[in-house]
Amino acid sequence: MFKPLLSAPHVVQRGEVKPAAAWAYRAFAVLIALAAGGVFLASLGYNPFRVYASMLMGALGTPGMQRETVKLTIPLAMASLGVLLAFKMRFWNIGAEGQFALGAVAASYFANFQPQLPPALLISLMAASAVVLAGLWGLVPAWFKTRFGTNETLFTLMLNYIVLYIITYLREGPWRDPAGGFAATPRFPRQARLPELHFPSIGNVHIGLIVMLLAVVLVYLYLRYTKQGYEIAVVGQNERTARYAGMPVKRIVLRTMFLSAGICGLAGMMQVAGPDRQLTDAVAGGRGFTAVSVVWLARLSPLGSLAVAFLFSVMQKGCSMMQTEFRIPASMSDILQGIVLFFVLGAEFFLQYSIRRRREVPA
Repeated sequence: MFKPLLSAPHVVQRGEVKPAAAWAYRAFAVLIALAAGGVFLASLGYNPFRVYASMLMGALGTPGMQRETVKLTIPLAMASLGVLLAFKMRFWNIGAEGQFALGAVAASYFANFQPQLPPALLISLMAASAVVLAGLWGLVPAWFKTRFGTNETLFTLMLNYIVLYIITYLREGPWRDPAGGFAATPRFPRQARLPELHFPSIGNVHIGLIVMLLAVVLVYLYLRYTKQGYEIAVVGQNERTARYAGMPVKRIVLRTMFLSAGICGLAGMMQVAGPDRQLTDAVAGGRGFTAVSVVWLARLSPLGSLAVAFLFSVMQKGCSMMQTEFRIPASMSDILQGIVLFFVLGAEFFLQYSIRRRREVPA
């Protein structure tokens, strides 16, 4: 009598996981990540409890630190909302970095060459031009996808580098500040900077905070309660079903990518007209790529994206304090962040799939 043999491990789709169980699983993954990070820090000779405490104090310890954390959250959350729209349609927009930067370029043109305009009109033109230019840039990979079936992941990724070299050309060429001693664009005049609002708990923050909160609500309502949001969901679930139902799939893809890239462009405008006040090569600062992780961890939820973006900002601000207080190199803090992301993203994988072995009877 032959005994059944175990087959090689293979990945299978999990059934539906209850929301409470899923969030408990994610919370457990975060704890495991912190424990693994603590082991890493202890192996380097640091007290992990003191390091983690300094990270929290550096991000949330004082009103000034809280304000800086909020300022980091604004552009990341906005870029995440843009990426979310495309991902909801299963259009893998990896070009948010370039779209973010191109929005900053559009805003910089009006800030540097039309400063005589009234402040309200100038800020409005900067925002509108950022949305339109970045949105048109996003239409390029969308059109090629719908017309020729190109791979949008590679296409949008390569477009990022084109925008980077455009900024380098402008900085060293036609937009170079003649009064500067090195290659740089002029700093924004006061009327081209976002106005600031006073919040009792954290102090002055630019008006982009209000725009971000409104954007979260509007994207949520758009996806959940509008016909266009329903079309995005149907196209994302099954494009053939959408075509069979008579939906104009090509138009939906183009429209959604314009909105996706446009929101990322608006985030770039808010960054360059808010904290930066000058166009630089590092205006996006990797936020477009980080937004992909944010959206994935948030499970394509606008409210969840805001929460995850805030947690990412806490980690970023806290790591800068950790580097200062314990003289930990930036590379080590990057490794620590990578450990956390590895475990949390791994939890998302195991929420959807499991590894099993089948019993097989030999012939």
